[in-house]
Amino acid sequence: MTLLRHLAAAIVAGAVIWAASVQLSAFRDFQMAQIAVYVVAIAGLSILIGLSGQISLGHGAFMAVGAYTTALLMTHLNWPWWAVFLAGAAVAAAGGAVVGLAAARLHGPYLAGATLMLAVALPSLANQFPGVFGGDQGLSVDVFAPAALGANFPQTRWLAWICALAALVTLVILANLARSRVGRNWRAIRDDPVAAALAGLPVGRLRVLAFIVSAACAGLAGAMLAVTTSLVSPGSFTLSLSIALLAGAVLGGLGTLMGALWGALVIVLVPTYVTDVANSHGLSGGVAANIPIAAYGVVLIVVMLVFPQGIQGGLRRLAKQFLSTPPTPTPPGSPGRRPPASEREDPDSPYRRPPVSEHQEEGTS
Repeated sequence: MTLLRHLAAAIVAGAVIWAASVQLSAFRDFQMAQIAVYVVAIAGLSILIGLSGQISLGHGAFMAVGAYTTALLMTHLNWPWWAVFLAGAAVAAAGGAVVGLAAARLHGPYLAGATLMLAVALPSLANQFPGVFGGDQGLSVDVFAPAALGANFPQTRWLAWICALAALVTLVILANLARSRVGRNWRAIRDDPVAAALAGLPVGRLRVLAFIVSAACAGLAGAMLAVTTSLVSPGSFTLSLSIALLAGAVLGGLGTLMGALWGALVIVLVPTYVTDVANSHGLSGGVAANIPIAAYGVVLIVVMLVFPQGIQGGLRRLAKQFLSTPPTPTPPGSPGRRPPASEREDPDSPYRRPPVSEHQEEGTS
């Protein structure tokens, strides 16, 4: 029943995306594809942090693994887009298994520091092997719409379709995984790993599995990003990308898949609108380039003050306040009703407490 409900929600969302993409411009279709990319990456990171309780600052490196895998396979072997999506996720999952083995023995800031080092070091390998990875120039990736759609079919619309399809399939898989026994075990080790180990749960294996799933999502997102931007270079996977993914997961709400959508919307739309405002006011290029980073900080502070559990948590709280029915007042004289203090103090009220005599006080004492 849960799987059918998730599939129905994905079909409805896919129909809405298809109808919107037909009406939108080419730039908006490109933004839709970018939102789908970040939804997949943030969803995997949110599952890792929100369910298993492991912090990662290196998911930009896993995205680089998926992106370079896609570029190499499409350049040398001419694989189709759906095959390179699966290959990028699989190779990144293998890398996540290696990192997860170390992550199973690290906790808190030590794990964050290890993944941070991974985010800094791994993309720089492209400069060490320029003959394979293209160096600073990177590798080009070309994906064309099928000929059956017509010669004048917009390329950005096709990219929006395939990225949205990959994102919806990923969200359905993660939603079912989070509600399965594995998801419940992740919550157990997040809340108390010692109690989970005493209960017989394999804490180390579960942590490695969480890293594998999250890294696979990041690798798929990297493959989608390579197809969307048509270029894979080290400059696309800097440390700021990993920090942006973490900020998006926190803003949207850790452990929630809908929170991944809100975080992706913030990451994609806020820099665009802020940059447009900066250019319209005649600011210099250096100032305009730093304004999106400041906007991230302002949005993060505001959301954490207003919604400590993220945007999705705040929306849930507001929905409970507006949709919850107030308790029905009990009429006076009903059985089980506790009279208010005004009735208990009124000398003419039948609910007034009788005075206590001296003999009763002595007996009580």
